[in-house]
Amino acid sequence: MRVLIAPQSFKGSASATRVASAIAAGLRKVWPLADLLVAPIADGGSGTVEAMTRATGGVLRHSSVSDPLGSPVTATWGVLGDGQTAIIEMTAASGLSLITAEERNPLVTTTYGTGQLIRHALDAGLPRIIVGIGDSATNDGGAGAAQALGARLIDAVGRDLPQGGAALASLARVDISKLDPRLRSTEILAATDVRNPLCGTEGASVIYGSQKGATSAMVTELDHALAHYAEILQRDLGVDVQNLPGAGAAGGLGAGLVAFCGARLRSAAELIFETIGLREKILAADLVFTGEGRLDSQDLYGKAPFEVARLASGLKKPTIAIVGGTSEDYQVVYPHGLAGVMSIVPRPMTLEEAVARVETLIADATERAARLISVGQRLKVS
Repeated sequence: MRVLIAPQSFKGSASATRVASAIAAGLRKVWPLADLLVAPIADGGSGTVEAMTRATGGVLRHSSVSDPLGSPVTATWGVLGDGQTAIIEMTAASGLSLITAEERNPLVTTTYGTGQLIRHALDAGLPRIIVGIGDSATNDGGAGAAQALGARLIDAVGRDLPQGGAALASLARVDISKLDPRLRSTEILAATDVRNPLCGTEGASVIYGSQKGATSAMVTELDHALAHYAEILQRDLGVDVQNLPGAGAAGGLGAGLVAFCGARLRSAAELIFETIGLREKILAADLVFTGEGRLDSQDLYGKAPFEVARLASGLKKPTIAIVGGTSEDYQVVYPHGLAGVMSIVPRPMTLEEAVARVETLIADATERAARLISVGQRLKVS
């Protein structure tokens, strides 16, 4: 038997690589002779760089950049195995995990460090850059990243705007005369798992602002600021990002990358699957195991593990999901590709205990799933 292991990270507890290793350990207890193919996946957020770099035989690099509040931080990025593609995840420079709960304030947090990471990739002479956009602490529409790449965002009296989403309300004009010219000859792909527009009731501020520390009043302020920003971008750059699906990803970084870098927004799952050759790996397997921290009905809207199951189902290969937990409505995924779901929690326990033992719990849950599959094989259940 050949089994493909393609999980996402259990955010906050285990990387996709560690989850894959734990699933493999569980399978070995039941099927010691099985041929296991490991291909960790990601959704554009935390873990994207590691998953794609390792899957393609690339190399990791480290650069000093600014965090969401301007303090120095060492960010990891990668060069894929083709030697032509840089992979960046904005969370390494501008992510929510880089600041404390008390420091969360999307009025002032910035994507400047993400722009610095893009510049490091340009310095490496790579013709293609993939930017994973998710898990952000920011709501600045990618303005900080644009400033790091040489763009000027100027107020009514000629001053450069300060960092943060609130400052965009004072934007009077955009000057890209000093924007890094290498962007024109570099393919930029923004990988995201969300389709939110920049503004409005489904926009970046309203849907994601609160998790970044915004109060209801701040959400309204930020949404108005992004709407004004979009108007200036259309007037000065001729780029309409107001209602572009995905422009609201990562606090509007999707919009900024499109407007200033000429980026194309891509489904993170589709882009990652193409890059690591997941379709071919599924075709070569008899069974697929995926996984994530929580399974719910939102998986139907493009979350990476569900996309693995959907792709495998189309290729007539069954998929089992090993998950940290489920919502009450998780069963809706069954008609869309998942053959089975196994939670890692076998008894009541605290979240702290589950996180501390996550790899053991994943291995044990996988072993249980494999033993049940073996029973079905012996009974020849179709």
